[in-house]
Amino acid sequence: MADPTIQTFCCHHNNSTDMAVVIMQEFDTDAYNTVCMLSSAMGILGAVYQVLPREESNFPHRWHTFSAARGREIIVWLAVADLFASLGVFIRSALWMNFKSIMPTEDDTSSVVFCAISSAWTQYFYTATWIWTLCYAIDMRLLLIERPGHPRYYHAVAWMCPAILTTFGLSILYTPDAKCSSCHNSTSLSSAVLRILPNYCATYIPLAVVMITNPTLYMAATRDLTAAVSCSMSQVTGRERKLVQTVRFKFALTNLVYYICWMPNLINGVLLWTLWFKLPIKVIISLWYIMAVTNPLQAFFNALVYQKWGRSEKFRLSWRRTLSDRVHDWRGVNTLLPETTPLLNQRFTPHTSINGSSSL
Repeated sequence: MADPTIQTFCCHHNNSTDMAVVIMQEFDTDAYNTVCMLSSAMGILGAVYQVLPREESNFPHRWHTFSAARGREIIVWLAVADLFASLGVFIRSALWMNFKSIMPTEDDTSSVVFCAISSAWTQYFYTATWIWTLCYAIDMRLLLIERPGHPRYYHAVAWMCPAILTTFGLSILYTPDAKCSSCHNSTSLSSAVLRILPNYCATYIPLAVVMITNPTLYMAATRDLTAAVSCSMSQVTGRERKLVQTVRFKFALTNLVYYICWMPNLINGVLLWTLWFKLPIKVIISLWYIMAVTNPLQAFFNALVYQKWGRSEKFRLSWRRTLSDRVHDWRGVNTLLPETTPLLNQRFTPHTSINGSSSL
């Protein structure tokens, strides 16, 4: 899981009165690691399912074909980031159970290094999943207002921003000596602010930004789709109305999955910073277990909500599409727009078979 609190436990702790040490005395690390391994294993299965190549879909209208291709590209990269994040959680938990310690002793340098690297790996790829989730919402919004996507910008932001944020947050936390014991001491609040708060901000700010921005983008995209349907025909039939309802429901489920998987992290962060020395230890541990379940399951839930609805998906055994084909799909709207007169009048015609399914 991507939690800054667990990351502080990677440091050296030699004070028996340290709050982190007190928590660990009541924390069943084997049970926790088992939960992490089970949930991350499901996440790995969900991510692999999303990455597997599909047969090309033949939709009744070119607009549906381009929307499916554009959305599919982002979903695959989201699944790739989820796959590496879940692998990181699984391997870290397995090694914690058998070889390493969640809370290293004063002379256990190898556990500190392992914990720091594995935490950086997990945080980096989970942050990438948040940004890819945002990119999908942005691209669907652009698609419904007939604008081309920006895959190069998506990749630049989705891979570079997590690297900057992860390096910034963890380097302040672990350098120069990986001693965070004073950060959990009630007499050293200034040290906590200087060493721990930057990592919390680097983790939770992008998480909260996506949580706020995505519902807004999806509501705007739904309004665009509704307006397109209303303007293209003098009256809206049940078929077009069902399409709008399906897209709206799919966007709502996408937001719901994100909230279920990551809202416990925000709650944990707020409670720890406001009630750290008053919060019951059992509450803290309970939140960790909840995050251990929900965070890795993001990939599994995404495999359910991002798949094509109303159409069976066929897998293929080889990657037959070339890079030029993928670039053509991304830029397809550019070539599609001049051929429509206008696109909105072609998008939903009485001859278009929707069948109540959505390719978004």
